[in-house]
Order: sequence, then C-alpha cells, then structure tokens
Amino acid sequence: MPRPPLLLFAVVLLAATAASAQDPNFHVYLCLGQSNMEGFPGIPEEDKSGVDPRFQVMAAVEFPELGRELGRWYPARPPLCRADSGLSPADYFGRTLVAQLPAKVRVGVVSVAVAGARIEVFDEARRADYVATAPDWMQPIVAAYDGSPYQRLVAMAQRAQQDGVIKGILLHQGESNTGDASWPMQVKGVYENLLRDLGLTATAVPLLVGELVAADQGGKCASMNALIATLPEVIPTAHVVSSAGCLARSDGLHFTPEGYRRLGRNYARAMLPLLASAAD
Repeated sequence: MPRPPLLLFAVVLLAATAASAQDPNFHVYLCLGQSNMEGFPGIPEEDKSGVDPRFQVMAAVEFPELGRELGRWYPARPPLCRADSGLSPADYFGRTLVAQLPAKVRVGVVSVAVAGARIEVFDEARRADYVATAPDWMQPIVAAYDGSPYQRLVAMAQRAQQDGVIKGILLHQGESNTGDASWPMQVKGVYENLLRDLGLTATAVPLLVGELVAADQGGKCASMNALIATLPEVIPTAHVVSSAGCLARSDGLHFTPEGYRRLGRNYARAMLPLLASAAD
C-alpha cells in the first residue's frame, strides 16, 4: 500500500533536515586581522601540499584563479584569504588541530583580513569614515568584501554555521594601532558584535589574539605586545598567543614562512586545551 502523502512529505522533510544539519564534529574558526593574517605573499612549495582533507577553507571572496567560489568549502591549501595573499597563521593552526584531534573531527577556517588596516575597518560604527580616508592601495582590498569586511565575515560565518559549529575566533591585528590605548576596547566591541550577530556565547567561543613580531626579531611594532597582553583583563575569554621565536622578515613587520608555521602552531596549542576543557 502506498504511503499517505502527508507521511511521505514528513519523511522527505526529515531526511532533508538531517542532511543539512550542523555537524558537531566540523569545528569552524573565524580569522580576521591585517596583513599577517592575510599572509605575506609568496608560498613555499613545501606548504602547497600535504594538507589533510579534514582541514577546509571557506572562500570569503571569489577565487577564480584557484577555482574557488564565494561561500563554498575547499581543501585548505594556501592562500586561504585571497588569491594574492600568502601563508598565514591560519594554515598551521588548522593543520595542527586536525593532526591532534580525533579523526572524526574536521576543521574549517573563514579568513577575512585587510593589509595595513586599523581595527576600525571591522567596526561598523567607524568603518565608513575610516575607509573613506584609507590609502588608495587599500581600497581594492576593502572592495573585495563589498566595502565591509565585517559584514562579509558575518555572512560567511552564517553560511558556515549551516555546516558546522563555530569554536573560536582568531585575531592577528594591531600593527596599525600601535600605541593606541583605545585598541583593547575596540577589539572587545568587534568580538562582542560577532558573538551577538552570530548567536554565540563568549564561553563557547574564545578569542585568540596573536602577538606581533617580537622585539628580538626587530619588530617595529613590538611595543604593541604589551597592550595585547592586557586583553584578558578587558575580555575574560581572550587568550594571548605568543610570537616568541617566530622568525620575521627584514621589514620588522611580517613573519617568514617558518615564523608563520610556528605562530600557527602556537595558536593551535592555545586552542587545544580550551577544546578539552569544553568537552569535560
């Protein structure tokens, strides 16, 4: 006897819902910042292969050069941010996590970053005024995110939430705000806005913030690390990621590929105990 139409509809709807439900074992991380989160252009051949398929990246811009479409997941081979970016902390953050987590767990990153930008580029209350006075070379980067890096990050995060669960937010920014005493509160504002707009809680989604190039590496903005160290006082769920020993380029601003690898692993080492604690 054929099934009643209403029952058949219910079965189909249930199957469709199950197929599109969040996978609790797909851990998603939002990555934002300026040039060091983009990754300095130039990717060593050794970093272009050997990426575990459990590590994925969602394209936050159109990537025609790499055959990536906005809002879709792909194997996380660098570059992760935009076609003209390079190796970044997000690369070895994800690679380290999948190597340490159970085989059933996948890791996805969503990366939105703007080279040279102050934190104001992610503050919707200040973004328009800031972008209006930004240098010409920065304008195309902002335009790649339809004029609002913050809104693009939120839109991609919402898309990612259909597939997985957001577990953390990674920030590497501050060079352009060096010495700005208002920076910690601005970071708090961006973090809290993301939590609100994505329906997240701070206890479930910590903020990991990386130090800038250290003084012993000739860091031109190394003094900012003292301000970064104060973030946990302002944001209880913020965790500072050390850049000690992360090799830097001669410009004193960006890390070498080896430095990015180490920094990415440091981000992962900061995150792993938090995941373990949440599981207890």
